[in-house]
Amino acid sequence: MGASAAFMRDDATLAVFDSGQGLPVLFQHGLGGDEAQVAQTFPMGKARRITVECRGHGASSLGDIRPFSLRMFAGDVLAVATDRRLGRFVVGGISMGAAIALYLAHHYPDRVAALILVRPAWTFTAAPANLEPVRTVAALLRSYSIGEAKERFAASEIGLRISANAPDNFASLLGYFDRPNAAAFASVLADIAADGPGVTQAEAAALTVPTLIIGNEQDAIHPLTCARTFADTVADARFVEVTPKAADKARHFAEVQDAIATFLTSKTIRSLPS
Repeated sequence: MGASAAFMRDDATLAVFDSGQGLPVLFQHGLGGDEAQVAQTFPMGKARRITVECRGHGASSLGDIRPFSLRMFAGDVLAVATDRRLGRFVVGGISMGAAIALYLAHHYPDRVAALILVRPAWTFTAAPANLEPVRTVAALLRSYSIGEAKERFAASEIGLRISANAPDNFASLLGYFDRPNAAAFASVLADIAADGPGVTQAEAAALTVPTLIIGNEQDAIHPLTCARTFADTVADARFVEVTPKAADKARHFAEVQDAIATFLTSKTIRSLPS
């Protein structure tokens, strides 16, 4: 893990982690995640990996601009890339990070050389149904004390369903209540879970960069159908299905790292101009 450096954008202070050497890869965490989540997923020693902790995540401040959006977070990532004088780079991420990466790949094709989508939670519409549990958490945090909100979610129909069918997702959702900034973070949860990546299916089909898509079963927040939709849509896409975290976490992370390492060391990626 590289040391964190502070980057100011608007009135937000963003934590930026920069480690490794070689082809730059801007790789983003999921909603509620941070650099540590990325470190579990990204293979060490295969590239220069840069991660910006999004507003309200990790060591980054919330700032005062509202609403939060995937466009805002993508703009922060692009600003860091520009500040570090990166011409073209690979962009990728997990869940929300995948949506940020997709946004950048479409809107800044001159900057993005390749794309990595790990467990995407969005396809081409805003407020997808699979993110309803996140919106429920946000609504409860805005209406009740943190302790009562957590109890109400665990006892709710949606909470019981997620707990029974996707225990790994349930644990992550409960983690939102345990954050030090849980009450303030409710705005991030509500705004992002109601947002979309701003890329249509036709626009995704027009992408021409090498693309890696990773998905798995047993995931209510990141349905395998999302990953398969991208695999069927993006012309130059490689799809890899990995072991679900709910089944075997260690194997899941090992397989994700192996898939990313294979992609980054492929002849196609190694031959990309910097």
